[in-house]
Amino acid sequence: MLAFCRDCFWQGQAPRRRCPACSSPRVVAHEELSQLCIAHMDCDAFYASVEKRDRPELRDQAVIVGGGKRGVVTTCCYIARIKGVRSAMPMFRALKLCPEAVVIKPDFNKYRAESKRILGMAASLTPLIQNLSLDEAWMDLSGTERLHKAPPAVTLAKLQSQIEDETGLTVSIGLSANKFLAKIASDLDKPRGFSVIGASEAQAFLAPRPVGILPGVGPAMAAGLLKAGFRTVGDLARADAKALVQGFGSHGLRLSQLARGEDRRGVNPNEERKGISAETTFLEDLSALGDLEDVLAELSEKVARHARSDGLAGRVVTLKLRTTDFKIHTRRQTIAVPTQTAKTLFAVGRSLLAKEATGRAYRLIGVGLAQLVEADAIGDDFFAGDERRARAGEKTLDAIRAKFGAGAVTSGRIFRAKGPVRRN
Repeated sequence: MLAFCRDCFWQGQAPRRRCPACSSPRVVAHEELSQLCIAHMDCDAFYASVEKRDRPELRDQAVIVGGGKRGVVTTCCYIARIKGVRSAMPMFRALKLCPEAVVIKPDFNKYRAESKRILGMAASLTPLIQNLSLDEAWMDLSGTERLHKAPPAVTLAKLQSQIEDETGLTVSIGLSANKFLAKIASDLDKPRGFSVIGASEAQAFLAPRPVGILPGVGPAMAAGLLKAGFRTVGDLARADAKALVQGFGSHGLRLSQLARGEDRRGVNPNEERKGISAETTFLEDLSALGDLEDVLAELSEKVARHARSDGLAGRVVTLKLRTTDFKIHTRRQTIAVPTQTAKTLFAVGRSLLAKEATGRAYRLIGVGLAQLVEADAIGDDFFAGDERRARAGEKTLDAIRAKFGAGAVTSGRIFRAKGPVRRN
């Protein structure tokens, strides 16, 4: 059994409570450690950690990154999380749970720069890196042992140490046999964690855990699975795959595979970011076109703000609907000019929705942008006519929200949607 020290990088063949070379308790040991090479690297409370590093006086204080009192939490440090604060939580609720917190407006230019530094260090170890977001990525270190003169596990631990030394930020590493298990592992021991899930133990590890641990299973899906008799991942693993497909469509097959710890996806550095999207599941099914449009308008605002924040525009508008039998219906439309505005996104999404809202009840709606391009690369001249004017107007609204909070200004349609539609 390979064992190594995360502090001095001693390596041995037997687990130890403490490193024999430096007495550190941070010793990692696992039967499959020398065989595993797929990792998920996740920065710890990334935005909040950057702010704490740059303002040392905040080191021992609760920090929330997000909008004003009427906005939402983008992220928060671990001190705030102990008090119950979570990402996407309304700011008023977060401050009620943690009134002493220091609230800082996000600075995405700074976060992008730090992300580039960290991913650059990772890229020096392997070309097989697939970014998920600014603060997380998958890595495949297959075949790197001879190059780095160490097993992938030790190489990753050295990367952790290098990132902390050179940036003042910390990351957690999950190491396993595939992408799904590696991502699960990276969340087991935050912050500064290094967790391993072996292929042979995957099913036993997953079996007692709630179905909500699986990607794509939100509260509504979890409730549907529970109603069908699936409370734990083990329940899904024991179920007949055909029955899951019959009950939950193509997603049922994916659930069956994940429940058994199977994930055949490779780490693909050339896989483009698929898109930006937002969706919501209704507590009560909706069928009226007007009600569905109200929700679509709000989601369009959310996606457009995200696109502008990331400096991206999309050539394709997507509409997602889930019926009461859990089947997903997706519609797409390619547009002449890439967009990052809620006006265009809602207009196209609305036309797609009108063809589907014929009295049928839906439990979920989502909207998104696909075939993304860098907005800065194509320049303002590319956004011609109405799109340019809409973009300028919505950027002005972004500035107002940044100053006064996310809820400081909204469209009339979105304001009317706040009351009658109940969502989770």
